[in-house]
Amino acid sequence: MRGVRILLFALVWLSCVWFGSWERNDNQATRMYAAIGLVERGDASIDPYATLTIDKAMFGGRTYLDKPPGMTLMALPAVWIADRVTGDRASHYDSAIGGYDFDRYLRLRVRLAVAMGPALLTALAAVLLFDLSVGLSGSAGAGLFAALGYALGTPVWGWSTTLLGHAVVADLYVVAIWAVWRGLSLPRGASGHALLAGVALGWAVVVEHQAVLAGAVLALWAAWAARERADRGWLIGAALIGGVIALVPFATYNLVAFGTPFRIGYAGVVGWEGMHQGLFGLGMPRVSVLREVTIGARYGLIWVAPVLVLAPYGLWMWGQRPRTRSLAVAAALAAIVVLLVNAAYVYWQGGNTTGPRFAIPAVAPLALGLAAAWAHAGDRGIRIGMAALLALSIAINAAIASAEIFAPPGSAFPVWQAVIAGPFADGVLRTMPSEWFGWSPWAGFRWWCSLALPMLGWLVWRVRRVQA
Repeated sequence: MRGVRILLFALVWLSCVWFGSWERNDNQATRMYAAIGLVERGDASIDPYATLTIDKAMFGGRTYLDKPPGMTLMALPAVWIADRVTGDRASHYDSAIGGYDFDRYLRLRVRLAVAMGPALLTALAAVLLFDLSVGLSGSAGAGLFAALGYALGTPVWGWSTTLLGHAVVADLYVVAIWAVWRGLSLPRGASGHALLAGVALGWAVVVEHQAVLAGAVLALWAAWAARERADRGWLIGAALIGGVIALVPFATYNLVAFGTPFRIGYAGVVGWEGMHQGLFGLGMPRVSVLREVTIGARYGLIWVAPVLVLAPYGLWMWGQRPRTRSLAVAAALAAIVVLLVNAAYVYWQGGNTTGPRFAIPAVAPLALGLAAAWAHAGDRGIRIGMAALLALSIAINAAIASAEIFAPPGSAFPVWQAVIAGPFADGVLRTMPSEWFGWSPWAGFRWWCSLALPMLGWLVWRVRRVQA
């Protein structure tokens, strides 16, 4: 199965780097401005770019990133490499910031940061989800169904073309769940897996602070699952060390930016008064919002990831088996927590977004249910229907990833009106060949199809052969 894992990784990574998102989106660009400042000036402020973004914080008369710094810190190597290879720097555009040449400068660093960060993590998460699902179900088909459903059948794909942290948090949840499961399957010597789980959950908090809530559910499950092991104390200690290791860059960033490790960008946010309500914008969950982010036509997860309709049934089936019951409960609770946090947030819509972007981390625990749904579908006709649903989900998300993950608000049914029937149908796509090599957008999309579809076909053929 090594070949399946290698090709699955390649397919997902290629699909994430082949397409791109608008580099000047405020939410994305502000993270890159901070990364550029740190690499090129040794300064975390975004003062030179303050007029280019509405997403910013003010402290002591200076402008800073108003987001958690995780994605900015992950982008630092990409900025450094691009600067060294091209010899280019942001200061070369001081008189033309916001112009075409500056946009191209920014685009290169965003694309490279995506390739080295979100795309890499999503490809890794797909492989780990495959491994986890095969181990739990004994079915390679179930593993492939879950992995493809997660990485290409949901907006995890589209958000993995950006420097927003939603897909990365989902990826880190997958890493943590896999590390706990794999570690507990070993009779001893699982400290490395516990350390990895701690690092994954800790870094998720650095990327998106609210990730601590669903992450706490997974951490409690891990502690409970290890309750009868003689080395439980060592495992919990290793996990805590991993979490601390992940938080060190966060504290270091705060020291560089604010002179203290105990300040976050949200405390100085400008122009978003709702962030000063409750706990940085979090209040009580609202049922109406919960409905909107799950089944609502404007933001509902079900419309951008139809394959997830199978997830609750799959988690229920996992819950019927003693071996997987605690994992099923933890996965369901983690997904519910993510959705409730979205429903409690004052800016729950997320501005320009295709689908409910704050709900994307819930896809990680939900994807576990896809494996069980496939494994328990004994009838061939049912599996054909499930495969068709996955194919529909992949087609929808190919349109989203290539055309518009930042759909503007206002449409009654954005996935159709603002994406598929809009920029996608009109050929307004962002592909690597069209952005950098002068190809037409449709030519770039066709080349992705010519590479990805054979890879996908081989994966299906290989898994069916293994199952035969």
